[in-house]
Amino acid sequence: MDQFRYVIIGGGMAAASAAQGIREIDDEGTIAIISDDVDEPYTRPALSKRLWTDESFAESDNYFDTAEATGARISLRTEATEVDFETKTVMTTIGSFGYDKLLFVTGGRPKGIDLDEGERVIYFREFADYRRLRDLAGQNLSIAVIGGGFIGTELAAALAQNETRATLIFDDETLGGSIFPPDLAKQFHELYRSHGVTLVPGTKASGGRTEGERVVLDYDGDSHEFDAVVVGLGIEPATQLAEDAGLDTDDGIIVDDSLRTSQPDVFAAGDVARYPDRILGRQRVEHVDNATSMGTAVGRIMAGADESYTHTPYFYTNVFDFGYQAVGELDPALRTVEDWQKPQTDGVVYYLDEDGRVRGVLMVNMEGRLDAAREVLAEDWAHSPGDLVNRIS
Repeated sequence: MDQFRYVIIGGGMAAASAAQGIREIDDEGTIAIISDDVDEPYTRPALSKRLWTDESFAESDNYFDTAEATGARISLRTEATEVDFETKTVMTTIGSFGYDKLLFVTGGRPKGIDLDEGERVIYFREFADYRRLRDLAGQNLSIAVIGGGFIGTELAAALAQNETRATLIFDDETLGGSIFPPDLAKQFHELYRSHGVTLVPGTKASGGRTEGERVVLDYDGDSHEFDAVVVGLGIEPATQLAEDAGLDTDDGIIVDDSLRTSQPDVFAAGDVARYPDRILGRQRVEHVDNATSMGTAVGRIMAGADESYTHTPYFYTNVFDFGYQAVGELDPALRTVEDWQKPQTDGVVYYLDEDGRVRGVLMVNMEGRLDAAREVLAEDWAHSPGDLVNRIS
């Protein structure tokens, strides 16, 4: 059995940031990263954003230099199969790893439908998925994208901008209707139509099958043929290993404000961690800012820093000529206050609960205002529209 001061289960952005965080405090402690991916740590957002739109950004630019920068030993194509907290051992498909401190950054697995994955059916999550989809794009093929959230909308836009006939299938009656106020959602919907994306709203694909080089999807009571299908329905947190080992879980691995789990010397971070946000309460966040910020914080804490995770992460998207940044909860069922400099193009939307407390802030085509948004979000009192108009400009 190989012995390490720090063992990290998972090889994504949170793992890379955790290794960097460790090195900010501990120059010498040995680090092992156990990853079931085929690639060393990379920036996940570029898989549906920059790699499709920036010709100067190559696939080789998308990797971190984690091994070189931190000295971590990275074991790829390796699955952690069992954890024993008493002996401080992680069993894997290539052997056992002993640890002093253990970190779960196991992320999540893509949600699926009744459709087997294959060369032309892609459950989008990893770099390898990007490469498979990229090989199909740019040939004027007909590709269906399932899911109207971040991944689905970004991939549909990416395909449409790369000579591919994209069809976007989603639950909402209006694209973006589950996060935007009605007028903004309508404009977002029309943005996709104007760029040639075929929209299939209010629809769930129940399943399908592959027939040769065609994929048949079942929805709207009929069958529809495509050259390929990409599924972007979000993830389920990968908690099975933690649950089997005995950690407390609830839609993620439960951690305290120092990212410690229910076991001594065991931590969790990133997409899989359910943590107590100082403003929004306990939650689990699947965005890059949380993965990197929480990863760095947990690495420092594991290495001995007396710190807590106090960062409220933001999230963002960029599609066609539309981009936004946001913090908190975006739910149009909440009361909204819209403060537009240019209607539905440049401005801020505030989401308020029934007591008038701001629960979310959406900034459309307005960068550099995140600190101001977090300040509003932290104000624990009732706000009127007059309090918020022109507050962030």
